[in-house]
Amino acid sequence: MTKKHEIDMSTGSLLPKLIKYTIPVMLSGLLQLLFNAADLVVVGRFASSDALAQVGATTAIIHLIVNLLIGLATGTNVIIARYFGAKDARGMSETVHTTMVLAIIGGLLIGFIGTVFARPLLTKMGTPPEILDGAVLYMQIIFIGMPVSAIYNYGSAILRAVGDTKRPLYFLAAAGALNVGLNLFFVIVCHMAVAGVALATTLSQVLSMILTVRCLMKSDGIYRLELKKLRIYKDKLMQLLHLGIPAGLQGCVFSFSNVIIQSSINTFGAAVISGNTAAASIDGFMFCAVDSFNQTATSAISQNMGARDYKRSEKVVRYCTIVTSLLGIAVSMIAMILREPLIGIYASEAEVIEHGAYRLLVLCPVYFTAGLMNMMGGVNRGLGYSLLPTIVSLIGACAFRIIWIYTVFAAVPTLFMLYVSYPITWALTAAAHYVCYFIIRKKAYAKNEAIYGQ
Repeated sequence: MTKKHEIDMSTGSLLPKLIKYTIPVMLSGLLQLLFNAADLVVVGRFASSDALAQVGATTAIIHLIVNLLIGLATGTNVIIARYFGAKDARGMSETVHTTMVLAIIGGLLIGFIGTVFARPLLTKMGTPPEILDGAVLYMQIIFIGMPVSAIYNYGSAILRAVGDTKRPLYFLAAAGALNVGLNLFFVIVCHMAVAGVALATTLSQVLSMILTVRCLMKSDGIYRLELKKLRIYKDKLMQLLHLGIPAGLQGCVFSFSNVIIQSSINTFGAAVISGNTAAASIDGFMFCAVDSFNQTATSAISQNMGARDYKRSEKVVRYCTIVTSLLGIAVSMIAMILREPLIGIYASEAEVIEHGAYRLLVLCPVYFTAGLMNMMGGVNRGLGYSLLPTIVSLIGACAFRIIWIYTVFAAVPTLFMLYVSYPITWALTAAAHYVCYFIIRKKAYAKNEAIYGQ
């Protein structure tokens, strides 16, 4: 029997369940982005434009690492959702406990690397000298909190795999409120600038982690977390890494291409960096909306694969394509129309607003293709093919984007030529994911029957 907080997407009316699952996922993602946006607004309004640039200079690297964690958590989502659909309590429990050990080890390792190499990485990216020290300080504080972020993200992946998307939202809402309050206190009262907003973000993530772990430990479901059972089950670890590593690498390489773009943006000076930082934050909110069906598609496909309902899996793809497209068109049009007032929330300087608004003007018209790109990658992972969408994304988006920077942009070094690489790669990669889906789906069904059809 499905419990109160769970959503079984292998039975009943599908579209309402997809929407019910997605809305909290979307809101949770928006709240996570508010952590960074609150940092930007507070330092931009109550510190200085240089402080805004200091935070912005670290964004690409921090996103690279966070995307690695979220990508690795994809393995958790797929495997647990399949066990949930197949009603396999033992497989579920072993995967949960292996996941949490992996989160602790991975978070500590990534946190150490990011803290130690913050200055060399930012220097390599061409961060202007006048903002380098502040950017290093911000990045080091954020990376010290990376183990906390890892545990929260993996714990949330467990809850979402069984359809519980509301409680991770509630936990983030509490953490988000704390983050905003601490931001204002540390920056306005304590005059800590970038150190204050970084510390506020880290402390608020501690709260969301505590609430998530407590939820898992208090659960009466088959995904209950028990400290005495924490260990690595080798077969479950192999499954998690098989699906999670390609997804994590995809997120990393995507972010790596953005690091290269950020390095190019850094050559245009502090005003462009600040404007791009504000626009990228708004871009992040749009992407969060269109990307929410990525997680929905992965969980829904995985649950239905576990239940061996392949017709319903195909219906998931149709519904997610339609809704993602409509949502993408809606949010991008709003952002394009209101681009200057939105950038004005982050900064008051006319030059910064102009540069930020220009980025939105270039990206918004075909923004829905970014959602389709990630959603179809999620579909193919739900089918059990994690390496394939990674390869497609590496070639279609990352490699093409990097080649563009060193060829087209090198020949015509304008902001337009830099920014237009985004929509071109979104459309190409989305089309490639759809082609792969139609090629692999029958093979995925046959492979699934060999596992669950006995």
